[in-house]
Amino acid sequence: MARELLLLRHGKSDWPEGVADFNRPLKKRGKKAALRIGEWLLEQQLCPDWIVSSPAQRASETAEKLCKGLQLKKRQVLHFDDRIYESGLDTLKQVLADCPDFPQRVLLVGHNPGLEQLLMDLVEGVQAEADGKLLATATLARLRLPDDWRNLKTHCGQLLSITRAASLDIDT
Repeated sequence: MARELLLLRHGKSDWPEGVADFNRPLKKRGKKAALRIGEWLLEQQLCPDWIVSSPAQRASETAEKLCKGLQLKKRQVLHFDDRIYESGLDTLKQVLADCPDFPQRVLLVGHNPGLEQLLMDLVEGVQAEADGKLLATATLARLRLPDDWRNLKTHCGQLLSITRAASLDIDT
């Protein structure tokens, strides 16, 4: 049986002066977008079995708002992995390989350029949008992948959809 992978880039973050990149918070707009993506996933009946997020503040806030929108108890499904922050393709594949066997739908919350590298590696022919962005902030990619995530080969996945929070009806 195939598995699904959901890739979510963190919501729009702030750049406060004197704050380290790791500690950058979400803007109000980023919080609303993350919540709306969660609500949309719930509406579409695409609830993840396992969520793994970067521990960076903007990603962890995105994951927590997402869980709220999904009406999930974050303690049951949300896990943080230090390897996701500033990671590249090989590290992200290892994070997926280390997920437990049971989840059929895993959601990974992280950052660019790593998430875009992973998406382009797993799916052949993925193109950026007209604005040049593949995974803008609060954008969700949905992929179908083989059952065994321990050895994900290049172009082994199928892109099912890319959903931008900005395309959903969100009051900003």
